[in-house]
Amino acid sequence: MTTQFIAIAEAAAADGQITAEGILALRREGWGDGIITRAEAEALFALNNALAERSPEWCDFFVEAIGEFVLNATPPRLQCSLEEAEWLIGQIDHDGVVDSVVELETMVRIIERAENVPERLKTYVLDQIERAVLTGTGPTRCGGHLSATHISAAECRIIRRVIFASGGCAPAAVSRFEAEMLFRLKDATLPEENAAEWDDLFIDGVANFLKGFTHQNAQLSHERRRELEAFMADNRANVGRFMGRVLREAPKVANHFGKVFGKKQPAGPDYEALAAEGETVTDYESAWLEGMIDADGEVDELESRLIARLAAAD
Repeated sequence: MTTQFIAIAEAAAADGQITAEGILALRREGWGDGIITRAEAEALFALNNALAERSPEWCDFFVEAIGEFVLNATPPRLQCSLEEAEWLIGQIDHDGVVDSVVELETMVRIIERAENVPERLKTYVLDQIERAVLTGTGPTRCGGHLSATHISAAECRIIRRVIFASGGCAPAAVSRFEAEMLFRLKDATLPEENAAEWDDLFIDGVANFLKGFTHQNAQLSHERRRELEAFMADNRANVGRFMGRVLREAPKVANHFGKVFGKKQPAGPDYEALAAEGETVTDYESAWLEGMIDADGEVDELESRLIARLAAAD
C-alpha cells in the first residue's frame, strides 16, 4: 500500500494543505498492512514541511505515525537504534534547528514511549530547548519568532518529560549532562521572568541526579535485545539442541556439583540497600555541586533551596 500512501501525501504536499479526509485516507493506507515503511515516513516529513498550517488532527497523526515507524518498523519493538535516531534527526534538522513544534513533540514522544533510545536523541532534543531559551527563537516560541530570554512553561514541560523519560542510559533518572544543562539555564535566566514551573523543575532535576538511584543493568542495549529476540525466534531448533545437551550433561553436573545442590541459592541484589546507597551524596557529587554553585561566585535563591532540599532529605 506504500504507492497509494505516497500518492496521497504528495498530492497534499502540492496543495500545501491536508484535510481531515486526507488524514483518514493516510491512516487507512498506512495501517492497512500494520506497518509504516521508511518511504511512507519520509513522505510524511515532506508533507509536514509543505503545510502552511498544521491542524491538531495532523499533528496527532504525524506524531503517531513517525513514532510507529521508529519504534516498531524493525525489531526489536519499542527500541530506537542509533541508526534510527540519526535518520530521525536528519529528517528534522534544518541547519541545526527544529522548525516546528510537531517535530519536537515527535522526538519527545518517542523518548517517552521507548524502552531505550540513544543518548544522541535525548541530547539533540535538550540542545534544541537550550538554544530556544538562550536565543529567544525556536519551535517552543510564539510562531518560532524572537522573544525574550526566559524559560517558558512549554519548555519546562518538555525538559521534565525528557530527563525523566524511560528511554536512555538512566531510565527515569537525571544524568550529569542533564543536571549541568539545568544549571546553565538557571544561570542564564536568573533575573528573568521564568515560568512558575521552572523552580521546581531545577530543584527536582538536580536533586534527582545527586540522590537518585539507577541500576547499571536497568536496560538492555539495542544490540542485546535484538540478540535475545533472535534466539527466542529461532523456531526452537537451537533451543531444543541446547536443552538436549543440558539433559545429557546433567549427571556429570550433578556429580561435580553435588554438594552445591540442595543448598540455598545465592541471594539476588538487595535493591533496598542499593537504593539507600543512591540516596547518599558521595564526595564526588558534593565536589561537583560545590563547583557548579561556585562557578558564578555567589549562592542564589534556587541554589539555596536546592541545598535545603538535600539537607532535609538526609
